[in-house]
Amino acid sequence: MLELKPNRALVTCFIAAALVATQSSRADDDFAPVKQRISKALHDSNVPSISVAVARDGKIVWEEGFGWADRENRVQASEHTLYSVASVSKPITATGLMVLVERKKIDLDKPINDYLPSAKLVARVGDATAATVRRVANHSSGLPLHYQFFYADQAYHPPSREETIRRYGNLITAPGERWQYSNLGYGVLDHVIERVSEKKFADFMREEVFLPLGMTHTSIDVGAGLEAHQAIRYTPEGERIPFYEFDHPGASAAYASAHDLARFAMFHMKSHLEDQRAILSDATIDEMQKPTATTNNNSGYGVGWGTNETRRGYLTVEHSGGMPGVATLCSFVPAEHVAVVVLSNTGTPLVSYLSDMIYKTLLPEAKQRSSDNKPKTEAKAFSKFTPESRLVGSWKGKLVTYKQEFPIVLSIREDGDVHLKLADQLETLLSAPTFQDGFLRGRFVGDIAHEDARGNRYQIGLELKLREEDGRAVLNGGATAFAVHEGRGSSAVTHWVELDRETKNSSTAAAGN
Repeated sequence: MLELKPNRALVTCFIAAALVATQSSRADDDFAPVKQRISKALHDSNVPSISVAVARDGKIVWEEGFGWADRENRVQASEHTLYSVASVSKPITATGLMVLVERKKIDLDKPINDYLPSAKLVARVGDATAATVRRVANHSSGLPLHYQFFYADQAYHPPSREETIRRYGNLITAPGERWQYSNLGYGVLDHVIERVSEKKFADFMREEVFLPLGMTHTSIDVGAGLEAHQAIRYTPEGERIPFYEFDHPGASAAYASAHDLARFAMFHMKSHLEDQRAILSDATIDEMQKPTATTNNNSGYGVGWGTNETRRGYLTVEHSGGMPGVATLCSFVPAEHVAVVVLSNTGTPLVSYLSDMIYKTLLPEAKQRSSDNKPKTEAKAFSKFTPESRLVGSWKGKLVTYKQEFPIVLSIREDGDVHLKLADQLETLLSAPTFQDGFLRGRFVGDIAHEDARGNRYQIGLELKLREEDGRAVLNGGATAFAVHEGRGSSAVTHWVELDRETKNSSTAAAGN
């Protein structure tokens, strides 16, 4: 009788296929509630698409796209769809930065100005040499709030990085004094990467980060040949948003798929995938995740990554992203070797909620961020501003833009009213004034010839630190012009303000003149 011997290779293939099928079925079962929640959101709201990738122990255990990457052209989303990832660009840019650090072309603890040509950061407070590369990367350099979008259907284009630094590269708090999230800092870093590597930023990132890590559906902006894979950005009302650029690409311009970001997260968990080249040492990866700036009581910021010691009951490393037509989150829990990526092509809080649902599935003991997942129905009670005695009085000085200076007078009254006069414009009130952590804050309407508003209305937000300098009280800091671009979010650029308290003697002398 003829004996039939099994083909070992064929048996191995059958076993592997069975294992994949079993794993897929298990993922379908485990994440069924998440899928149902996504389907409900796509059906009940204007969320065009969601893409998800989940990794555990060095393997992607679930990845899937839902909805439309491009509604008008009926392009379905998948795990390989390129999403604009907004501020998830920061750890991506930071990874490129650390490649150059390992090659000893950049020193994290040297002044960032050492790597800049003619346009350099200017210290309005403190010493510019203390604004190191590391402090720019962890948002403690003193650079202010900043974000600008330049739309393809408008006649405005991003200025050169040199020009952006010349206009807005002011350190408005002393380096190391506090944490202030600044897209401008990562715009400076992409400029440094370009100059040091002698390659265009997008080319350097593709050649030295994306391809070695097997991130074939990742690029700065939409890379050549990837156009058909991009997710179009949409407003919450479902309107298609024209493509836009930035004057801070390193902060915001990356596109990536959920699949690629899961691979990126696994690299930063030191999973050592066989098809990834170790572009950074484990020690450098650890350094990126080590918080060197404190954002609040439970959170810190390292080189491109945010960390939280108590979220979900585990140390979580993560970065989120949000801007017109974008909501993204890439996070991982190193101790449990799990990573979660959730991406959407519209602004929605669902991304954070879904991430928490997935972590609850992966880590049943994980705490939920209930404050993030429940609607906030309780409004804060209005409380009238009651100024401290050291604030009461008249403060006189200037608001400085890159084009001109405007005289400004701030009168803080005991009853809490704050009157403001800018140049020869009508006197106005500072709305919603507060004084916390040594900073006086509030907003007003005024004209500072803000050409970057591009014809749109804007308000000016003050954030001034009360200081003692040379035996006198001063208020100094930022005046941020917030411009509203109808249907397309807003922009924010910050200028310098310095005010001296007017003493009785100086007031008398002024009256005598």
